[in-house]
Amino acid sequence: MSESTSTSAPPVQGGLRNRHIAMIALGGTIGAGLFVGSSAAIVATGPAILLAFLLVGGLIMMIMQMLGEMVVANPGRGSFVEYIRIAHGDRVGFTAGWLYWFFWVVVLGSEAIAGALLLQDWITAPAWILAVGLVVVMKIINFFAPRIFGECEFWLSSIKVFTIVAFVVMGILYVLHLFGPGVPVVQNVFEHGGVFPHGFIALLSVVPTVLFTMMGSEVATVAAAESSDPGRNVARVTRSLGVRITLFYVAAIGLILMVIPWTSVVPGKSPFVTAMEMMGIPGAAFIMRIAVLSAVLSCLNSSMYITSRILTELADQGDAPAILTRASVNEAPRMAITFSSVAGMLVAFSSILAPQTIFAFLLSCSGGLILLIYCMIATSYIVVRTAARRRGTEKTDFSMPLFPLANYLTIGGVILVFLAMLANPSERMTAIASLGTAVVCYGLATYFSRKTAGTVGSTR
Repeated sequence: MSESTSTSAPPVQGGLRNRHIAMIALGGTIGAGLFVGSSAAIVATGPAILLAFLLVGGLIMMIMQMLGEMVVANPGRGSFVEYIRIAHGDRVGFTAGWLYWFFWVVVLGSEAIAGALLLQDWITAPAWILAVGLVVVMKIINFFAPRIFGECEFWLSSIKVFTIVAFVVMGILYVLHLFGPGVPVVQNVFEHGGVFPHGFIALLSVVPTVLFTMMGSEVATVAAAESSDPGRNVARVTRSLGVRITLFYVAAIGLILMVIPWTSVVPGKSPFVTAMEMMGIPGAAFIMRIAVLSAVLSCLNSSMYITSRILTELADQGDAPAILTRASVNEAPRMAITFSSVAGMLVAFSSILAPQTIFAFLLSCSGGLILLIYCMIATSYIVVRTAARRRGTEKTDFSMPLFPLANYLTIGGVILVFLAMLANPSERMTAIASLGTAVVCYGLATYFSRKTAGTVGSTR
């Protein structure tokens, strides 16, 4: 591990454009989890799922503002992992980087299999062949300059965003009885067990699932580092991204609950399809299949991108093999992309060969990591802003209100979610495995830091 905690990376000249950053930020959070995975969350909580989306949306708003202010106050450092390193030192930076990489590698493998299963509707081939093909295609795309990745992500994200906007518009018109036979909104929302049909604990326990469908906004701060003006792009993205994401999700899920009774939602089947069929929209299943496929490909593309950039930063800091370092900031980190793609394919193969053992274990180990990462961001903001207060630059560098109360509320929310997961038998193993993974990773950071210090000492 490197002893330096303040290495500054030069900004990329060219690379990603402003429209790429904007769509990566918005589209990066919209995945198959919203289109399909939200069905399980709706069934588990009923209409109270809207409160879960509002709570998670509020968390993301605060996290994005914290990230944005840290980046603007000290631009050019790289991804948010480097700001965690600045605040808490190399060991925590090592831990945050590898945990985040591991989380996205599991996502990469999972999305490869999900995409392969979707493609089997059109292509007759084994799932493992299609999964490998998808990973190879995304690897090739990411091998080119960052702008190629940005262009692909722009159009894939545009499909997702357009689908949600169109659904919301059609849903509003239907609820207002401007077309169709009409719908009993009050009955659908309130007359099937009330707002909390399964209690408040069920709401807390489903927050990790909701967070998984909404996470990914922090990817934009990494992508902005490869634009010509990282500080300004990050500031623009973080200023309103959390609000936009929350409105998108709450509007879409809220209209689903108004159009159809939540009891008619089937886990594993897209609630969007069920609602569109109720509204009489022709080809609802096909439309949603295209949207889900674009969401999977977009997530796969982003996973390849983010894992390679995090690996490169870790290598630059001495926390990963030097061969993974980047030759030029204007070129794609091909060795890191290759390493991440191989790791992702191993995860994909585990889902085919050992779905109930190895793959289930990997999912459990990664399931709660994003909560821990967000907690690290909140604590890093406290450290960085407190240091700015001592220097007398707090008022010019930071503006988030209710400091440090908002940070402590964020940290308390993460702890509360973990307690709810521990109380829920179906989520308990995920909480324990995720915390265990973090402890093991920090143990490795401690081991390598001592080994490096011993090596340095022996050479003097």
